[in-house]
Amino acid sequence: MKLNKKNILMFLAVLGPGIITANVDNDAGGITTYSVAGAQFGYSLLWTLIPITVALVVVQEMVARMGVVTGKTLADLIRERFGVKTTFYLMICLLLADLGNTVAEFAGWAASMEIFGVSKYISVPIGAFLVWWLVVKGTYRIVEKIFLFSCTIFVTYIVSAVLAAPPWAQVLTETVKPTFSMKPSYLMMIIGVVGTTIAPWMQFYLQSAVVEKNIKIEQYKASRLDVVVGCIITDVVAFFIIVACGATLYAHGITINDAADAAKALEPLAGKYASVMFAIGLANASLFAASILPLATAYYVCEGMGWESGIDHNFKTAPQFMWLYTGLIAIGALIILFPNAPLVAIMLISQVVNGVMLPFVLIFMLILINSKSLMGEYTNSKFYNVISWATVLVMVVLTLALVATSMT
Repeated sequence: MKLNKKNILMFLAVLGPGIITANVDNDAGGITTYSVAGAQFGYSLLWTLIPITVALVVVQEMVARMGVVTGKTLADLIRERFGVKTTFYLMICLLLADLGNTVAEFAGWAASMEIFGVSKYISVPIGAFLVWWLVVKGTYRIVEKIFLFSCTIFVTYIVSAVLAAPPWAQVLTETVKPTFSMKPSYLMMIIGVVGTTIAPWMQFYLQSAVVEKNIKIEQYKASRLDVVVGCIITDVVAFFIIVACGATLYAHGITINDAADAAKALEPLAGKYASVMFAIGLANASLFAASILPLATAYYVCEGMGWESGIDHNFKTAPQFMWLYTGLIAIGALIILFPNAPLVAIMLISQVVNGVMLPFVLIFMLILINSKSLMGEYTNSKFYNVISWATVLVMVVLTLALVATSMT
């Protein structure tokens, strides 16, 4: 797309769905994965972010294109092509997985606020109310602007990495020069890093956001740029999280279990400001994802069942959408507040369900986007199909490996 005033204005008009969807990928679970990767293996996994970014761009661009060309959501298209029964079972599985993911986001929010001395019994109810109020009482335009602002707060991880003062020459070398190990722990971490990149809910939310924003075919190139920019930003953030933890925790042999541990451990090694920046990023990411995940779930379940959906609706015009969104937030927050809640089991089960469903969703997408009757001239080219199916194959293999290792 040529850089002129008209194209810049068009890009700004469609800006949002691609950047928001990709950045939510850096949620509490994603930040924990990258933090542990840096703490356990230093910079040796940085090279994986290059093919990961390519895979993310390929998959996200396809759903954005389907939304622009058809004007229909992914759940709508799956129901029309594969039937109500298939769609129903798919929605049930994704609903259960996203409930577990929502619990994980509130757990990340609670942990980050405890770093600042705020009890989870205060932070979780306040956070839950804020994300509920934002969507239920807001409009699509207002909600999107707030989500875009949340994306800018991820710069805190770049600041944390700079304050950690890593050996940048070594960082650059290990980014472009792949290193590999057959150690089970290394292979599991690769699976974890890749597995956090593409989740089923992301595809449904992005296409729904494109449709609700009413992006037209003449804006397709600008929409594609929005997707590409979002994918690059999210993996740049992941890069700096790994660098920050590699330069401090790995260098001093410190092990961690989650992102909150990383934020606490950074202070004596990289200074108070690095620790605070890391904790702020975790708090923002957790609350941001706690807004998007229930919203994505409400979107695709209602669309799959043929019910009204959308932020611009209310409890009267779209009761199923609003009550589902409300219920997911309420249950997710209550589980965190419940004493001795099996958080690890809940998160584990949700990841396994996500892993099982992802191959089906990706295959559904490729069948749909290669349908001439549906996409016309905007089907995948042969070259793009090779890249797409290769991406799907790799994701399926790694996802199955993730499910197997998780169950083991």
